[in-house]
Amino acid sequence: MLEIVAYALGVMYTPGPVNLLGLNAGLNGQARTSLGFYFGVGLAMLLLFVVFGWAGAAWVRGDMLAIIGAVGCGYIFYLAIKIARSSIDLGTARQAPRVLRLRDGLIMQLCNPKGVVATLPIATIQFPAVGIHGISLMLWSLGLAALAVGAPGSYALVGAVVGQRIENPAILKAFSLAMAVLLVGVSLSIGYEHVWLPLSRGAG
Repeated sequence: MLEIVAYALGVMYTPGPVNLLGLNAGLNGQARTSLGFYFGVGLAMLLLFVVFGWAGAAWVRGDMLAIIGAVGCGYIFYLAIKIARSSIDLGTARQAPRVLRLRDGLIMQLCNPKGVVATLPIATIQFPAVGIHGISLMLWSLGLAALAVGAPGSYALVGAVVGQRIENPAILKAFSLAMAVLLVGVSLSIGYEHVWLPLSRGAG
């Protein structure tokens, strides 16, 4: 069972769109106000674990994953633009106008193909292999969802510690622009890997 936790930690805590947004929130003094975002991510992971654990992989088709990926890419790109346009004022508690909410975390993680790819092998292969089903499936899903909440939360904490040491708003703005560029790169990468390639193979 340690393999399940190790795999989940490795997937959830590596840099990705959700964790980059958490880092940016921390840098801009929004670590606490973005709590809903972290719980939205955890709620999305809980839903994915439960649905895949009970329904199995039968519901996930290649074309469905491509559609989910396309929606996710669009949403990531949208949030990247919002971050790039945000203003930073150290005199107003560093509050950028766009605060991430529960809805943002829920939609982004549900539409993130990497979230689906992360939960699918755990729910359909690793859970059954060690006899996790029924009530234990729900308990394990809750535990792993709690770990998912901590992923963007930990990145936000790191961002908050770094952000408090920065006195120049221009540096924070540069960080925000860098995060926006990284998010656009992630969006394009997901679009190529999970949308373009599957559709091009299907067309061929």
